[in-house]
Amino acid sequence: MTAVVDPKKIIKGATGDWELVIGLEVHAQVTSQAKLFSGASTGFGAEPNSHVSLVDAAMPGMLPVINEECVRQAIRTGLGLEARINHKSVFDRKNYFYPDLPQGYQISQYKQPIVGEGTVIVEVPETGETLTVGIERLHLEQDAGKSLHDQHPSMSFVDLNRSGVALMEIVSKPDLRSSDQARAYVTKLRTIMRYLGTCDGDMDKGSLRADVNVSVRRPGAPFGTRCEIKNVNSIRFIGQAIEAEARRQIAILEDGGTIEQETRLYDPGKGETRSMRTKEEAHDYRYFPDPDLLPLEFDQAYVDALAIDLPELPDAKKARFIAEYGLSPYDAGVLVAERESADFYEDVAKGRDGKAAANWVINELFGRLNREGQDITASPVSAAQLGGIVDLIADGTISGKIAKDLFEIVWSEGGDPSALVEARGMKQVTDTGAIEAAVDAVIAANPDKVEQVKAKPTMLGWFVGQVMKQTGGKAAPQAVNDLLKSKLGI
Repeated sequence: MTAVVDPKKIIKGATGDWELVIGLEVHAQVTSQAKLFSGASTGFGAEPNSHVSLVDAAMPGMLPVINEECVRQAIRTGLGLEARINHKSVFDRKNYFYPDLPQGYQISQYKQPIVGEGTVIVEVPETGETLTVGIERLHLEQDAGKSLHDQHPSMSFVDLNRSGVALMEIVSKPDLRSSDQARAYVTKLRTIMRYLGTCDGDMDKGSLRADVNVSVRRPGAPFGTRCEIKNVNSIRFIGQAIEAEARRQIAILEDGGTIEQETRLYDPGKGETRSMRTKEEAHDYRYFPDPDLLPLEFDQAYVDALAIDLPELPDAKKARFIAEYGLSPYDAGVLVAERESADFYEDVAKGRDGKAAANWVINELFGRLNREGQDITASPVSAAQLGGIVDLIADGTISGKIAKDLFEIVWSEGGDPSALVEARGMKQVTDTGAIEAAVDAVIAANPDKVEQVKAKPTMLGWFVGQVMKQTGGKAAPQAVNDLLKSKLGI
């Protein structure tokens, strides 16, 4: 039976419709103080070649020794992906030459990876769709060094600080059908690993990068020939690279050409992909088990001990926020996108109205942080301070408008919200006598508007504004509304 293709995923070509097929290989740097097979530091930004052991430099006779912390982190990530954990896995040598690969091979895993098949549930914000993306495998491997081509006019330099750093390669199934889906998938993967503390996901530092496999086909037809776009280092670029490569392949096929399987690079400046080399197959790498490393074996008890300590993950936390705090799926999704944001929200919401707390965290705090280009860890307003503002609104001490002014003061100057309201006379006026006097004054001063509002009740907002002006914005809005309606006969 031919699968039904979502019309929104169809790409219109000159000769008919096309469908995108995308698979991703995400390379995530394992959060660990030491490298995969040596004790050298993984610290970022050090002087070139200052974090290199004799093992990393492939000196003769130096043998690799597995770093157990990297094994634990890989298993924890596999559990977070709801994947099968393989109790026995094998390290292989993947043979190829790079100037920054001192051994002449990479220690990786091929036929027997540490983690097998799993799933990730992905929500795509642009379309509102939810899809399940299959994980093919997760394996451990060591990173290569870095070639520097901009340090000298006629020579390239090599920095081996990254050589031997532990990577988790997470390979998806070809389940993605749009650039939006691919971006959302990588974002979700990064969120899961940040919650677990297994990868910091910092793409600017190379901690997370992706090889993107792209092919096109007529809707319902067999898979086309894929091209791999190597080392894309931002989520935005992943989307752009997919779009550019899809256009290139469709243009070739519509001209009667064929797609060559190859490895390509994405050039963000030109918005296009360019050929790097013909795509190698597994046999080109001459994989064989690394003779210096025994098979990696552990039992279910080892896995269970790691599973017990896993944090609450984004999907479970989102479901709990909806059930416990009465949040909309959208608001809950925004709050759980980063673990620190979710924790901050819970501190604000504890013992308070969950929706009111979410409104202040998302709209006021996140909005201001975004404008300042900061994240939640840099917030000058603490959860306790924001909770204090929410309390003052809830008990009627201040109005929503005054609360926004108070938020600005706390943001800029700090201080206890309750004490600030007392010291600066910011309490809202709830004395109906004082409010009534202001209402009477506004009505008396605007007889023409009084006639108009009786014919057009929506003008009531103008009167509310005038009364608020009379009271310096401190009158309780509900009391103002009630008195105006009563006195104007609306």
